[in-house]
Amino acid sequence: MDLSDILENLAEDPHASIDLAEAALWIARDEYPRLDIEAYLSQLDGLAHEGRRFLGQTLDSRVAGLSLFLFHEMGFQGNHQHYYDPRNSYLNEVMDRFTGIPISLSLVTMAVGQRLGMEIFGVALPGHFVTMAVEKGRRIVFDPYHQGVCLTAADCERLVRQAAGVEMQVHLPDLEPASAAAIVTRVLNNLKGCYLRRGDFPRAIRTIQRLRQVAPRDLVQLRDLGACWMQMGRPGRAIDPLERYLEMTPAGEDRDTVIKLLNQARSTIAQWN
Repeated sequence: MDLSDILENLAEDPHASIDLAEAALWIARDEYPRLDIEAYLSQLDGLAHEGRRFLGQTLDSRVAGLSLFLFHEMGFQGNHQHYYDPRNSYLNEVMDRFTGIPISLSLVTMAVGQRLGMEIFGVALPGHFVTMAVEKGRRIVFDPYHQGVCLTAADCERLVRQAAGVEMQVHLPDLEPASAAAIVTRVLNNLKGCYLRRGDFPRAIRTIQRLRQVAPRDLVQLRDLGACWMQMGRPGRAIDPLERYLEMTPAGEDRDTVIKLLNQARSTIAQWN
């Protein structure tokens, strides 16, 4: 199984049971073709082996012990200074450099915790990603980006307000684990945003093409693919995705902007001919 198989499987079944760490490493292989996925999975096994001695008997002590091991003993931490460095979204780099963004640090936490027999899920808050440990109906929400600090409902609301600029009422018992597809899509969207910020359109296109595999109904990716091809000076490649986007979103708010971009692509091609 390769990344295309994983993404297409998730497109059909968003809740498919997959090893999210392995999926993240397959994503990284797009950037690092020689990446040894099995070696990094073995490192996660090793972290779990080392971390076992930090765990207690209760859910609270296991969450506290896991956080103590990962964020203090091992030194994983949020990359606050260079948040938009794409390396923060590649799991191999996060494991090598011990730094990342909320979702990549959550992936490490989930991978190690699950290898220790804990039920740990990702929770996709607007603008911020956290983890949730569950046992016998109890839930503990904690934040790998901030050294595993445990979160109340008010803490979650504050994080959403700070990260996304919106008000959201949070009830911890109602929080739902993010699906595997949602987590993989969020990793890819973060990478896409990093590359667009840098004007790295070849890598942005590569990432958008992966997004289209896991989220084929996300028509925004068609629009952005066409825009990226235009930025690369490839209007011929831009026409098809822009035409398809307009055809499938006849009432889109950005319709006039996309039509203008499409006409620009056609005009450029006409001049070449």
